[in-house]
Parts: sequence; C-alpha cells; structure tokens
Amino acid sequence: MSDRIAPKLLAEFIGTFAFVFIGAGTAAVVGEGVGMPGIVAIAFARGLAIMAFAFAYGSVSGGHFNPAVTVGVLAAGAVGVGEAIGYIVSQFIGGIVGALFLSAVLGGAETGLGTPALAQNLALGATTLTITPAAGFMIEAVLGFFLVTVVLGTAVAGRAGNVAPLAIE
Repeated sequence: MSDRIAPKLLAEFIGTFAFVFIGAGTAAVVGEGVGMPGIVAIAFARGLAIMAFAFAYGSVSGGHFNPAVTVGVLAAGAVGVGEAIGYIVSQFIGGIVGALFLSAVLGGAETGLGTPALAQNLALGATTLTITPAAGFMIEAVLGFFLVTVVLGTAVAGRAGNVAPLAIE
C-alpha cells in the first residue's frame, strides 16, 4: 500500500466508524417509540457527526464515509476504480467495527439497548409507522441519491470551498 493511499483509507475507516457508532448509538440510546423529538435528536447526532468528520478528514480523503458517496464520486470520474474499491472496503470495515464496538459498549439485547425495533410501530404524533425492508431500501436509495448529489455539487466540484461539510450535514 502506498504512503499516499494509507491515510485516505484510515480517514474513511475512522469517519465511517464514527458515523455508525454515533448515529446508531444515538438511536439505540434514545430508544424506540420516541416520536418526533427522538427522531430529531437522532438526525442531529448523525448530521453533526458527518459534518465534524467531513471537516476533520475531508482534506485527507474527501470525506465520503459512505459507499454510495464513493460510487457517486467514482461515476463522476473524481476518483479511480482502485481507490474507490479501497475506500469502500475501508468503509465497510469501519462500519462493521463501529457496530461491533457499539454492541460491546451498550451490552446488546441484555440491556435492551441496540435492539432493532426502531422501525416497528414508530410513534409519530398520533400515527404509528412500520418500515418494511422494501420501503427502507427505497428510502435509503432516494436519500442516498440526495446525499451524493450534494457531495458532488459542493465538495467534489469545489463550489462550497471550506464550508462544504455544512451543506453535506
């Protein structure tokens, strides 16, 4: 591995680890059935984590922290195939390690934290919502598209300069 790519892969690992650990950790701690205030808290935690790590590591690796972003940047021709594969592998490993570390810290099902019930009968005001795997996939696809277009239009195109992470957040 070249001395040039190693810091980029490490930055992607750390950023993705943090994104999963902070985002999923907030969701696990806030818990299920929290309604709109909990959803807002989770969204802020995830957004602020991405923004902070994009500021910290954006100049090193571009601050993708998400395979969808890396694929979008690859499709735009702003990164090569080999580098994109390295980024995606680092992101997957960072995400898995972040989830495993979170599970170890929270104690998993024994504590009641970290259980995967957030999308079952989620209370939103007077309405409850259950998100199926198919609906979850479609939501992630649309939101991933939005994220990638913002990253490409701000950070990759250089239109937002040093404040690109604010737009991405």
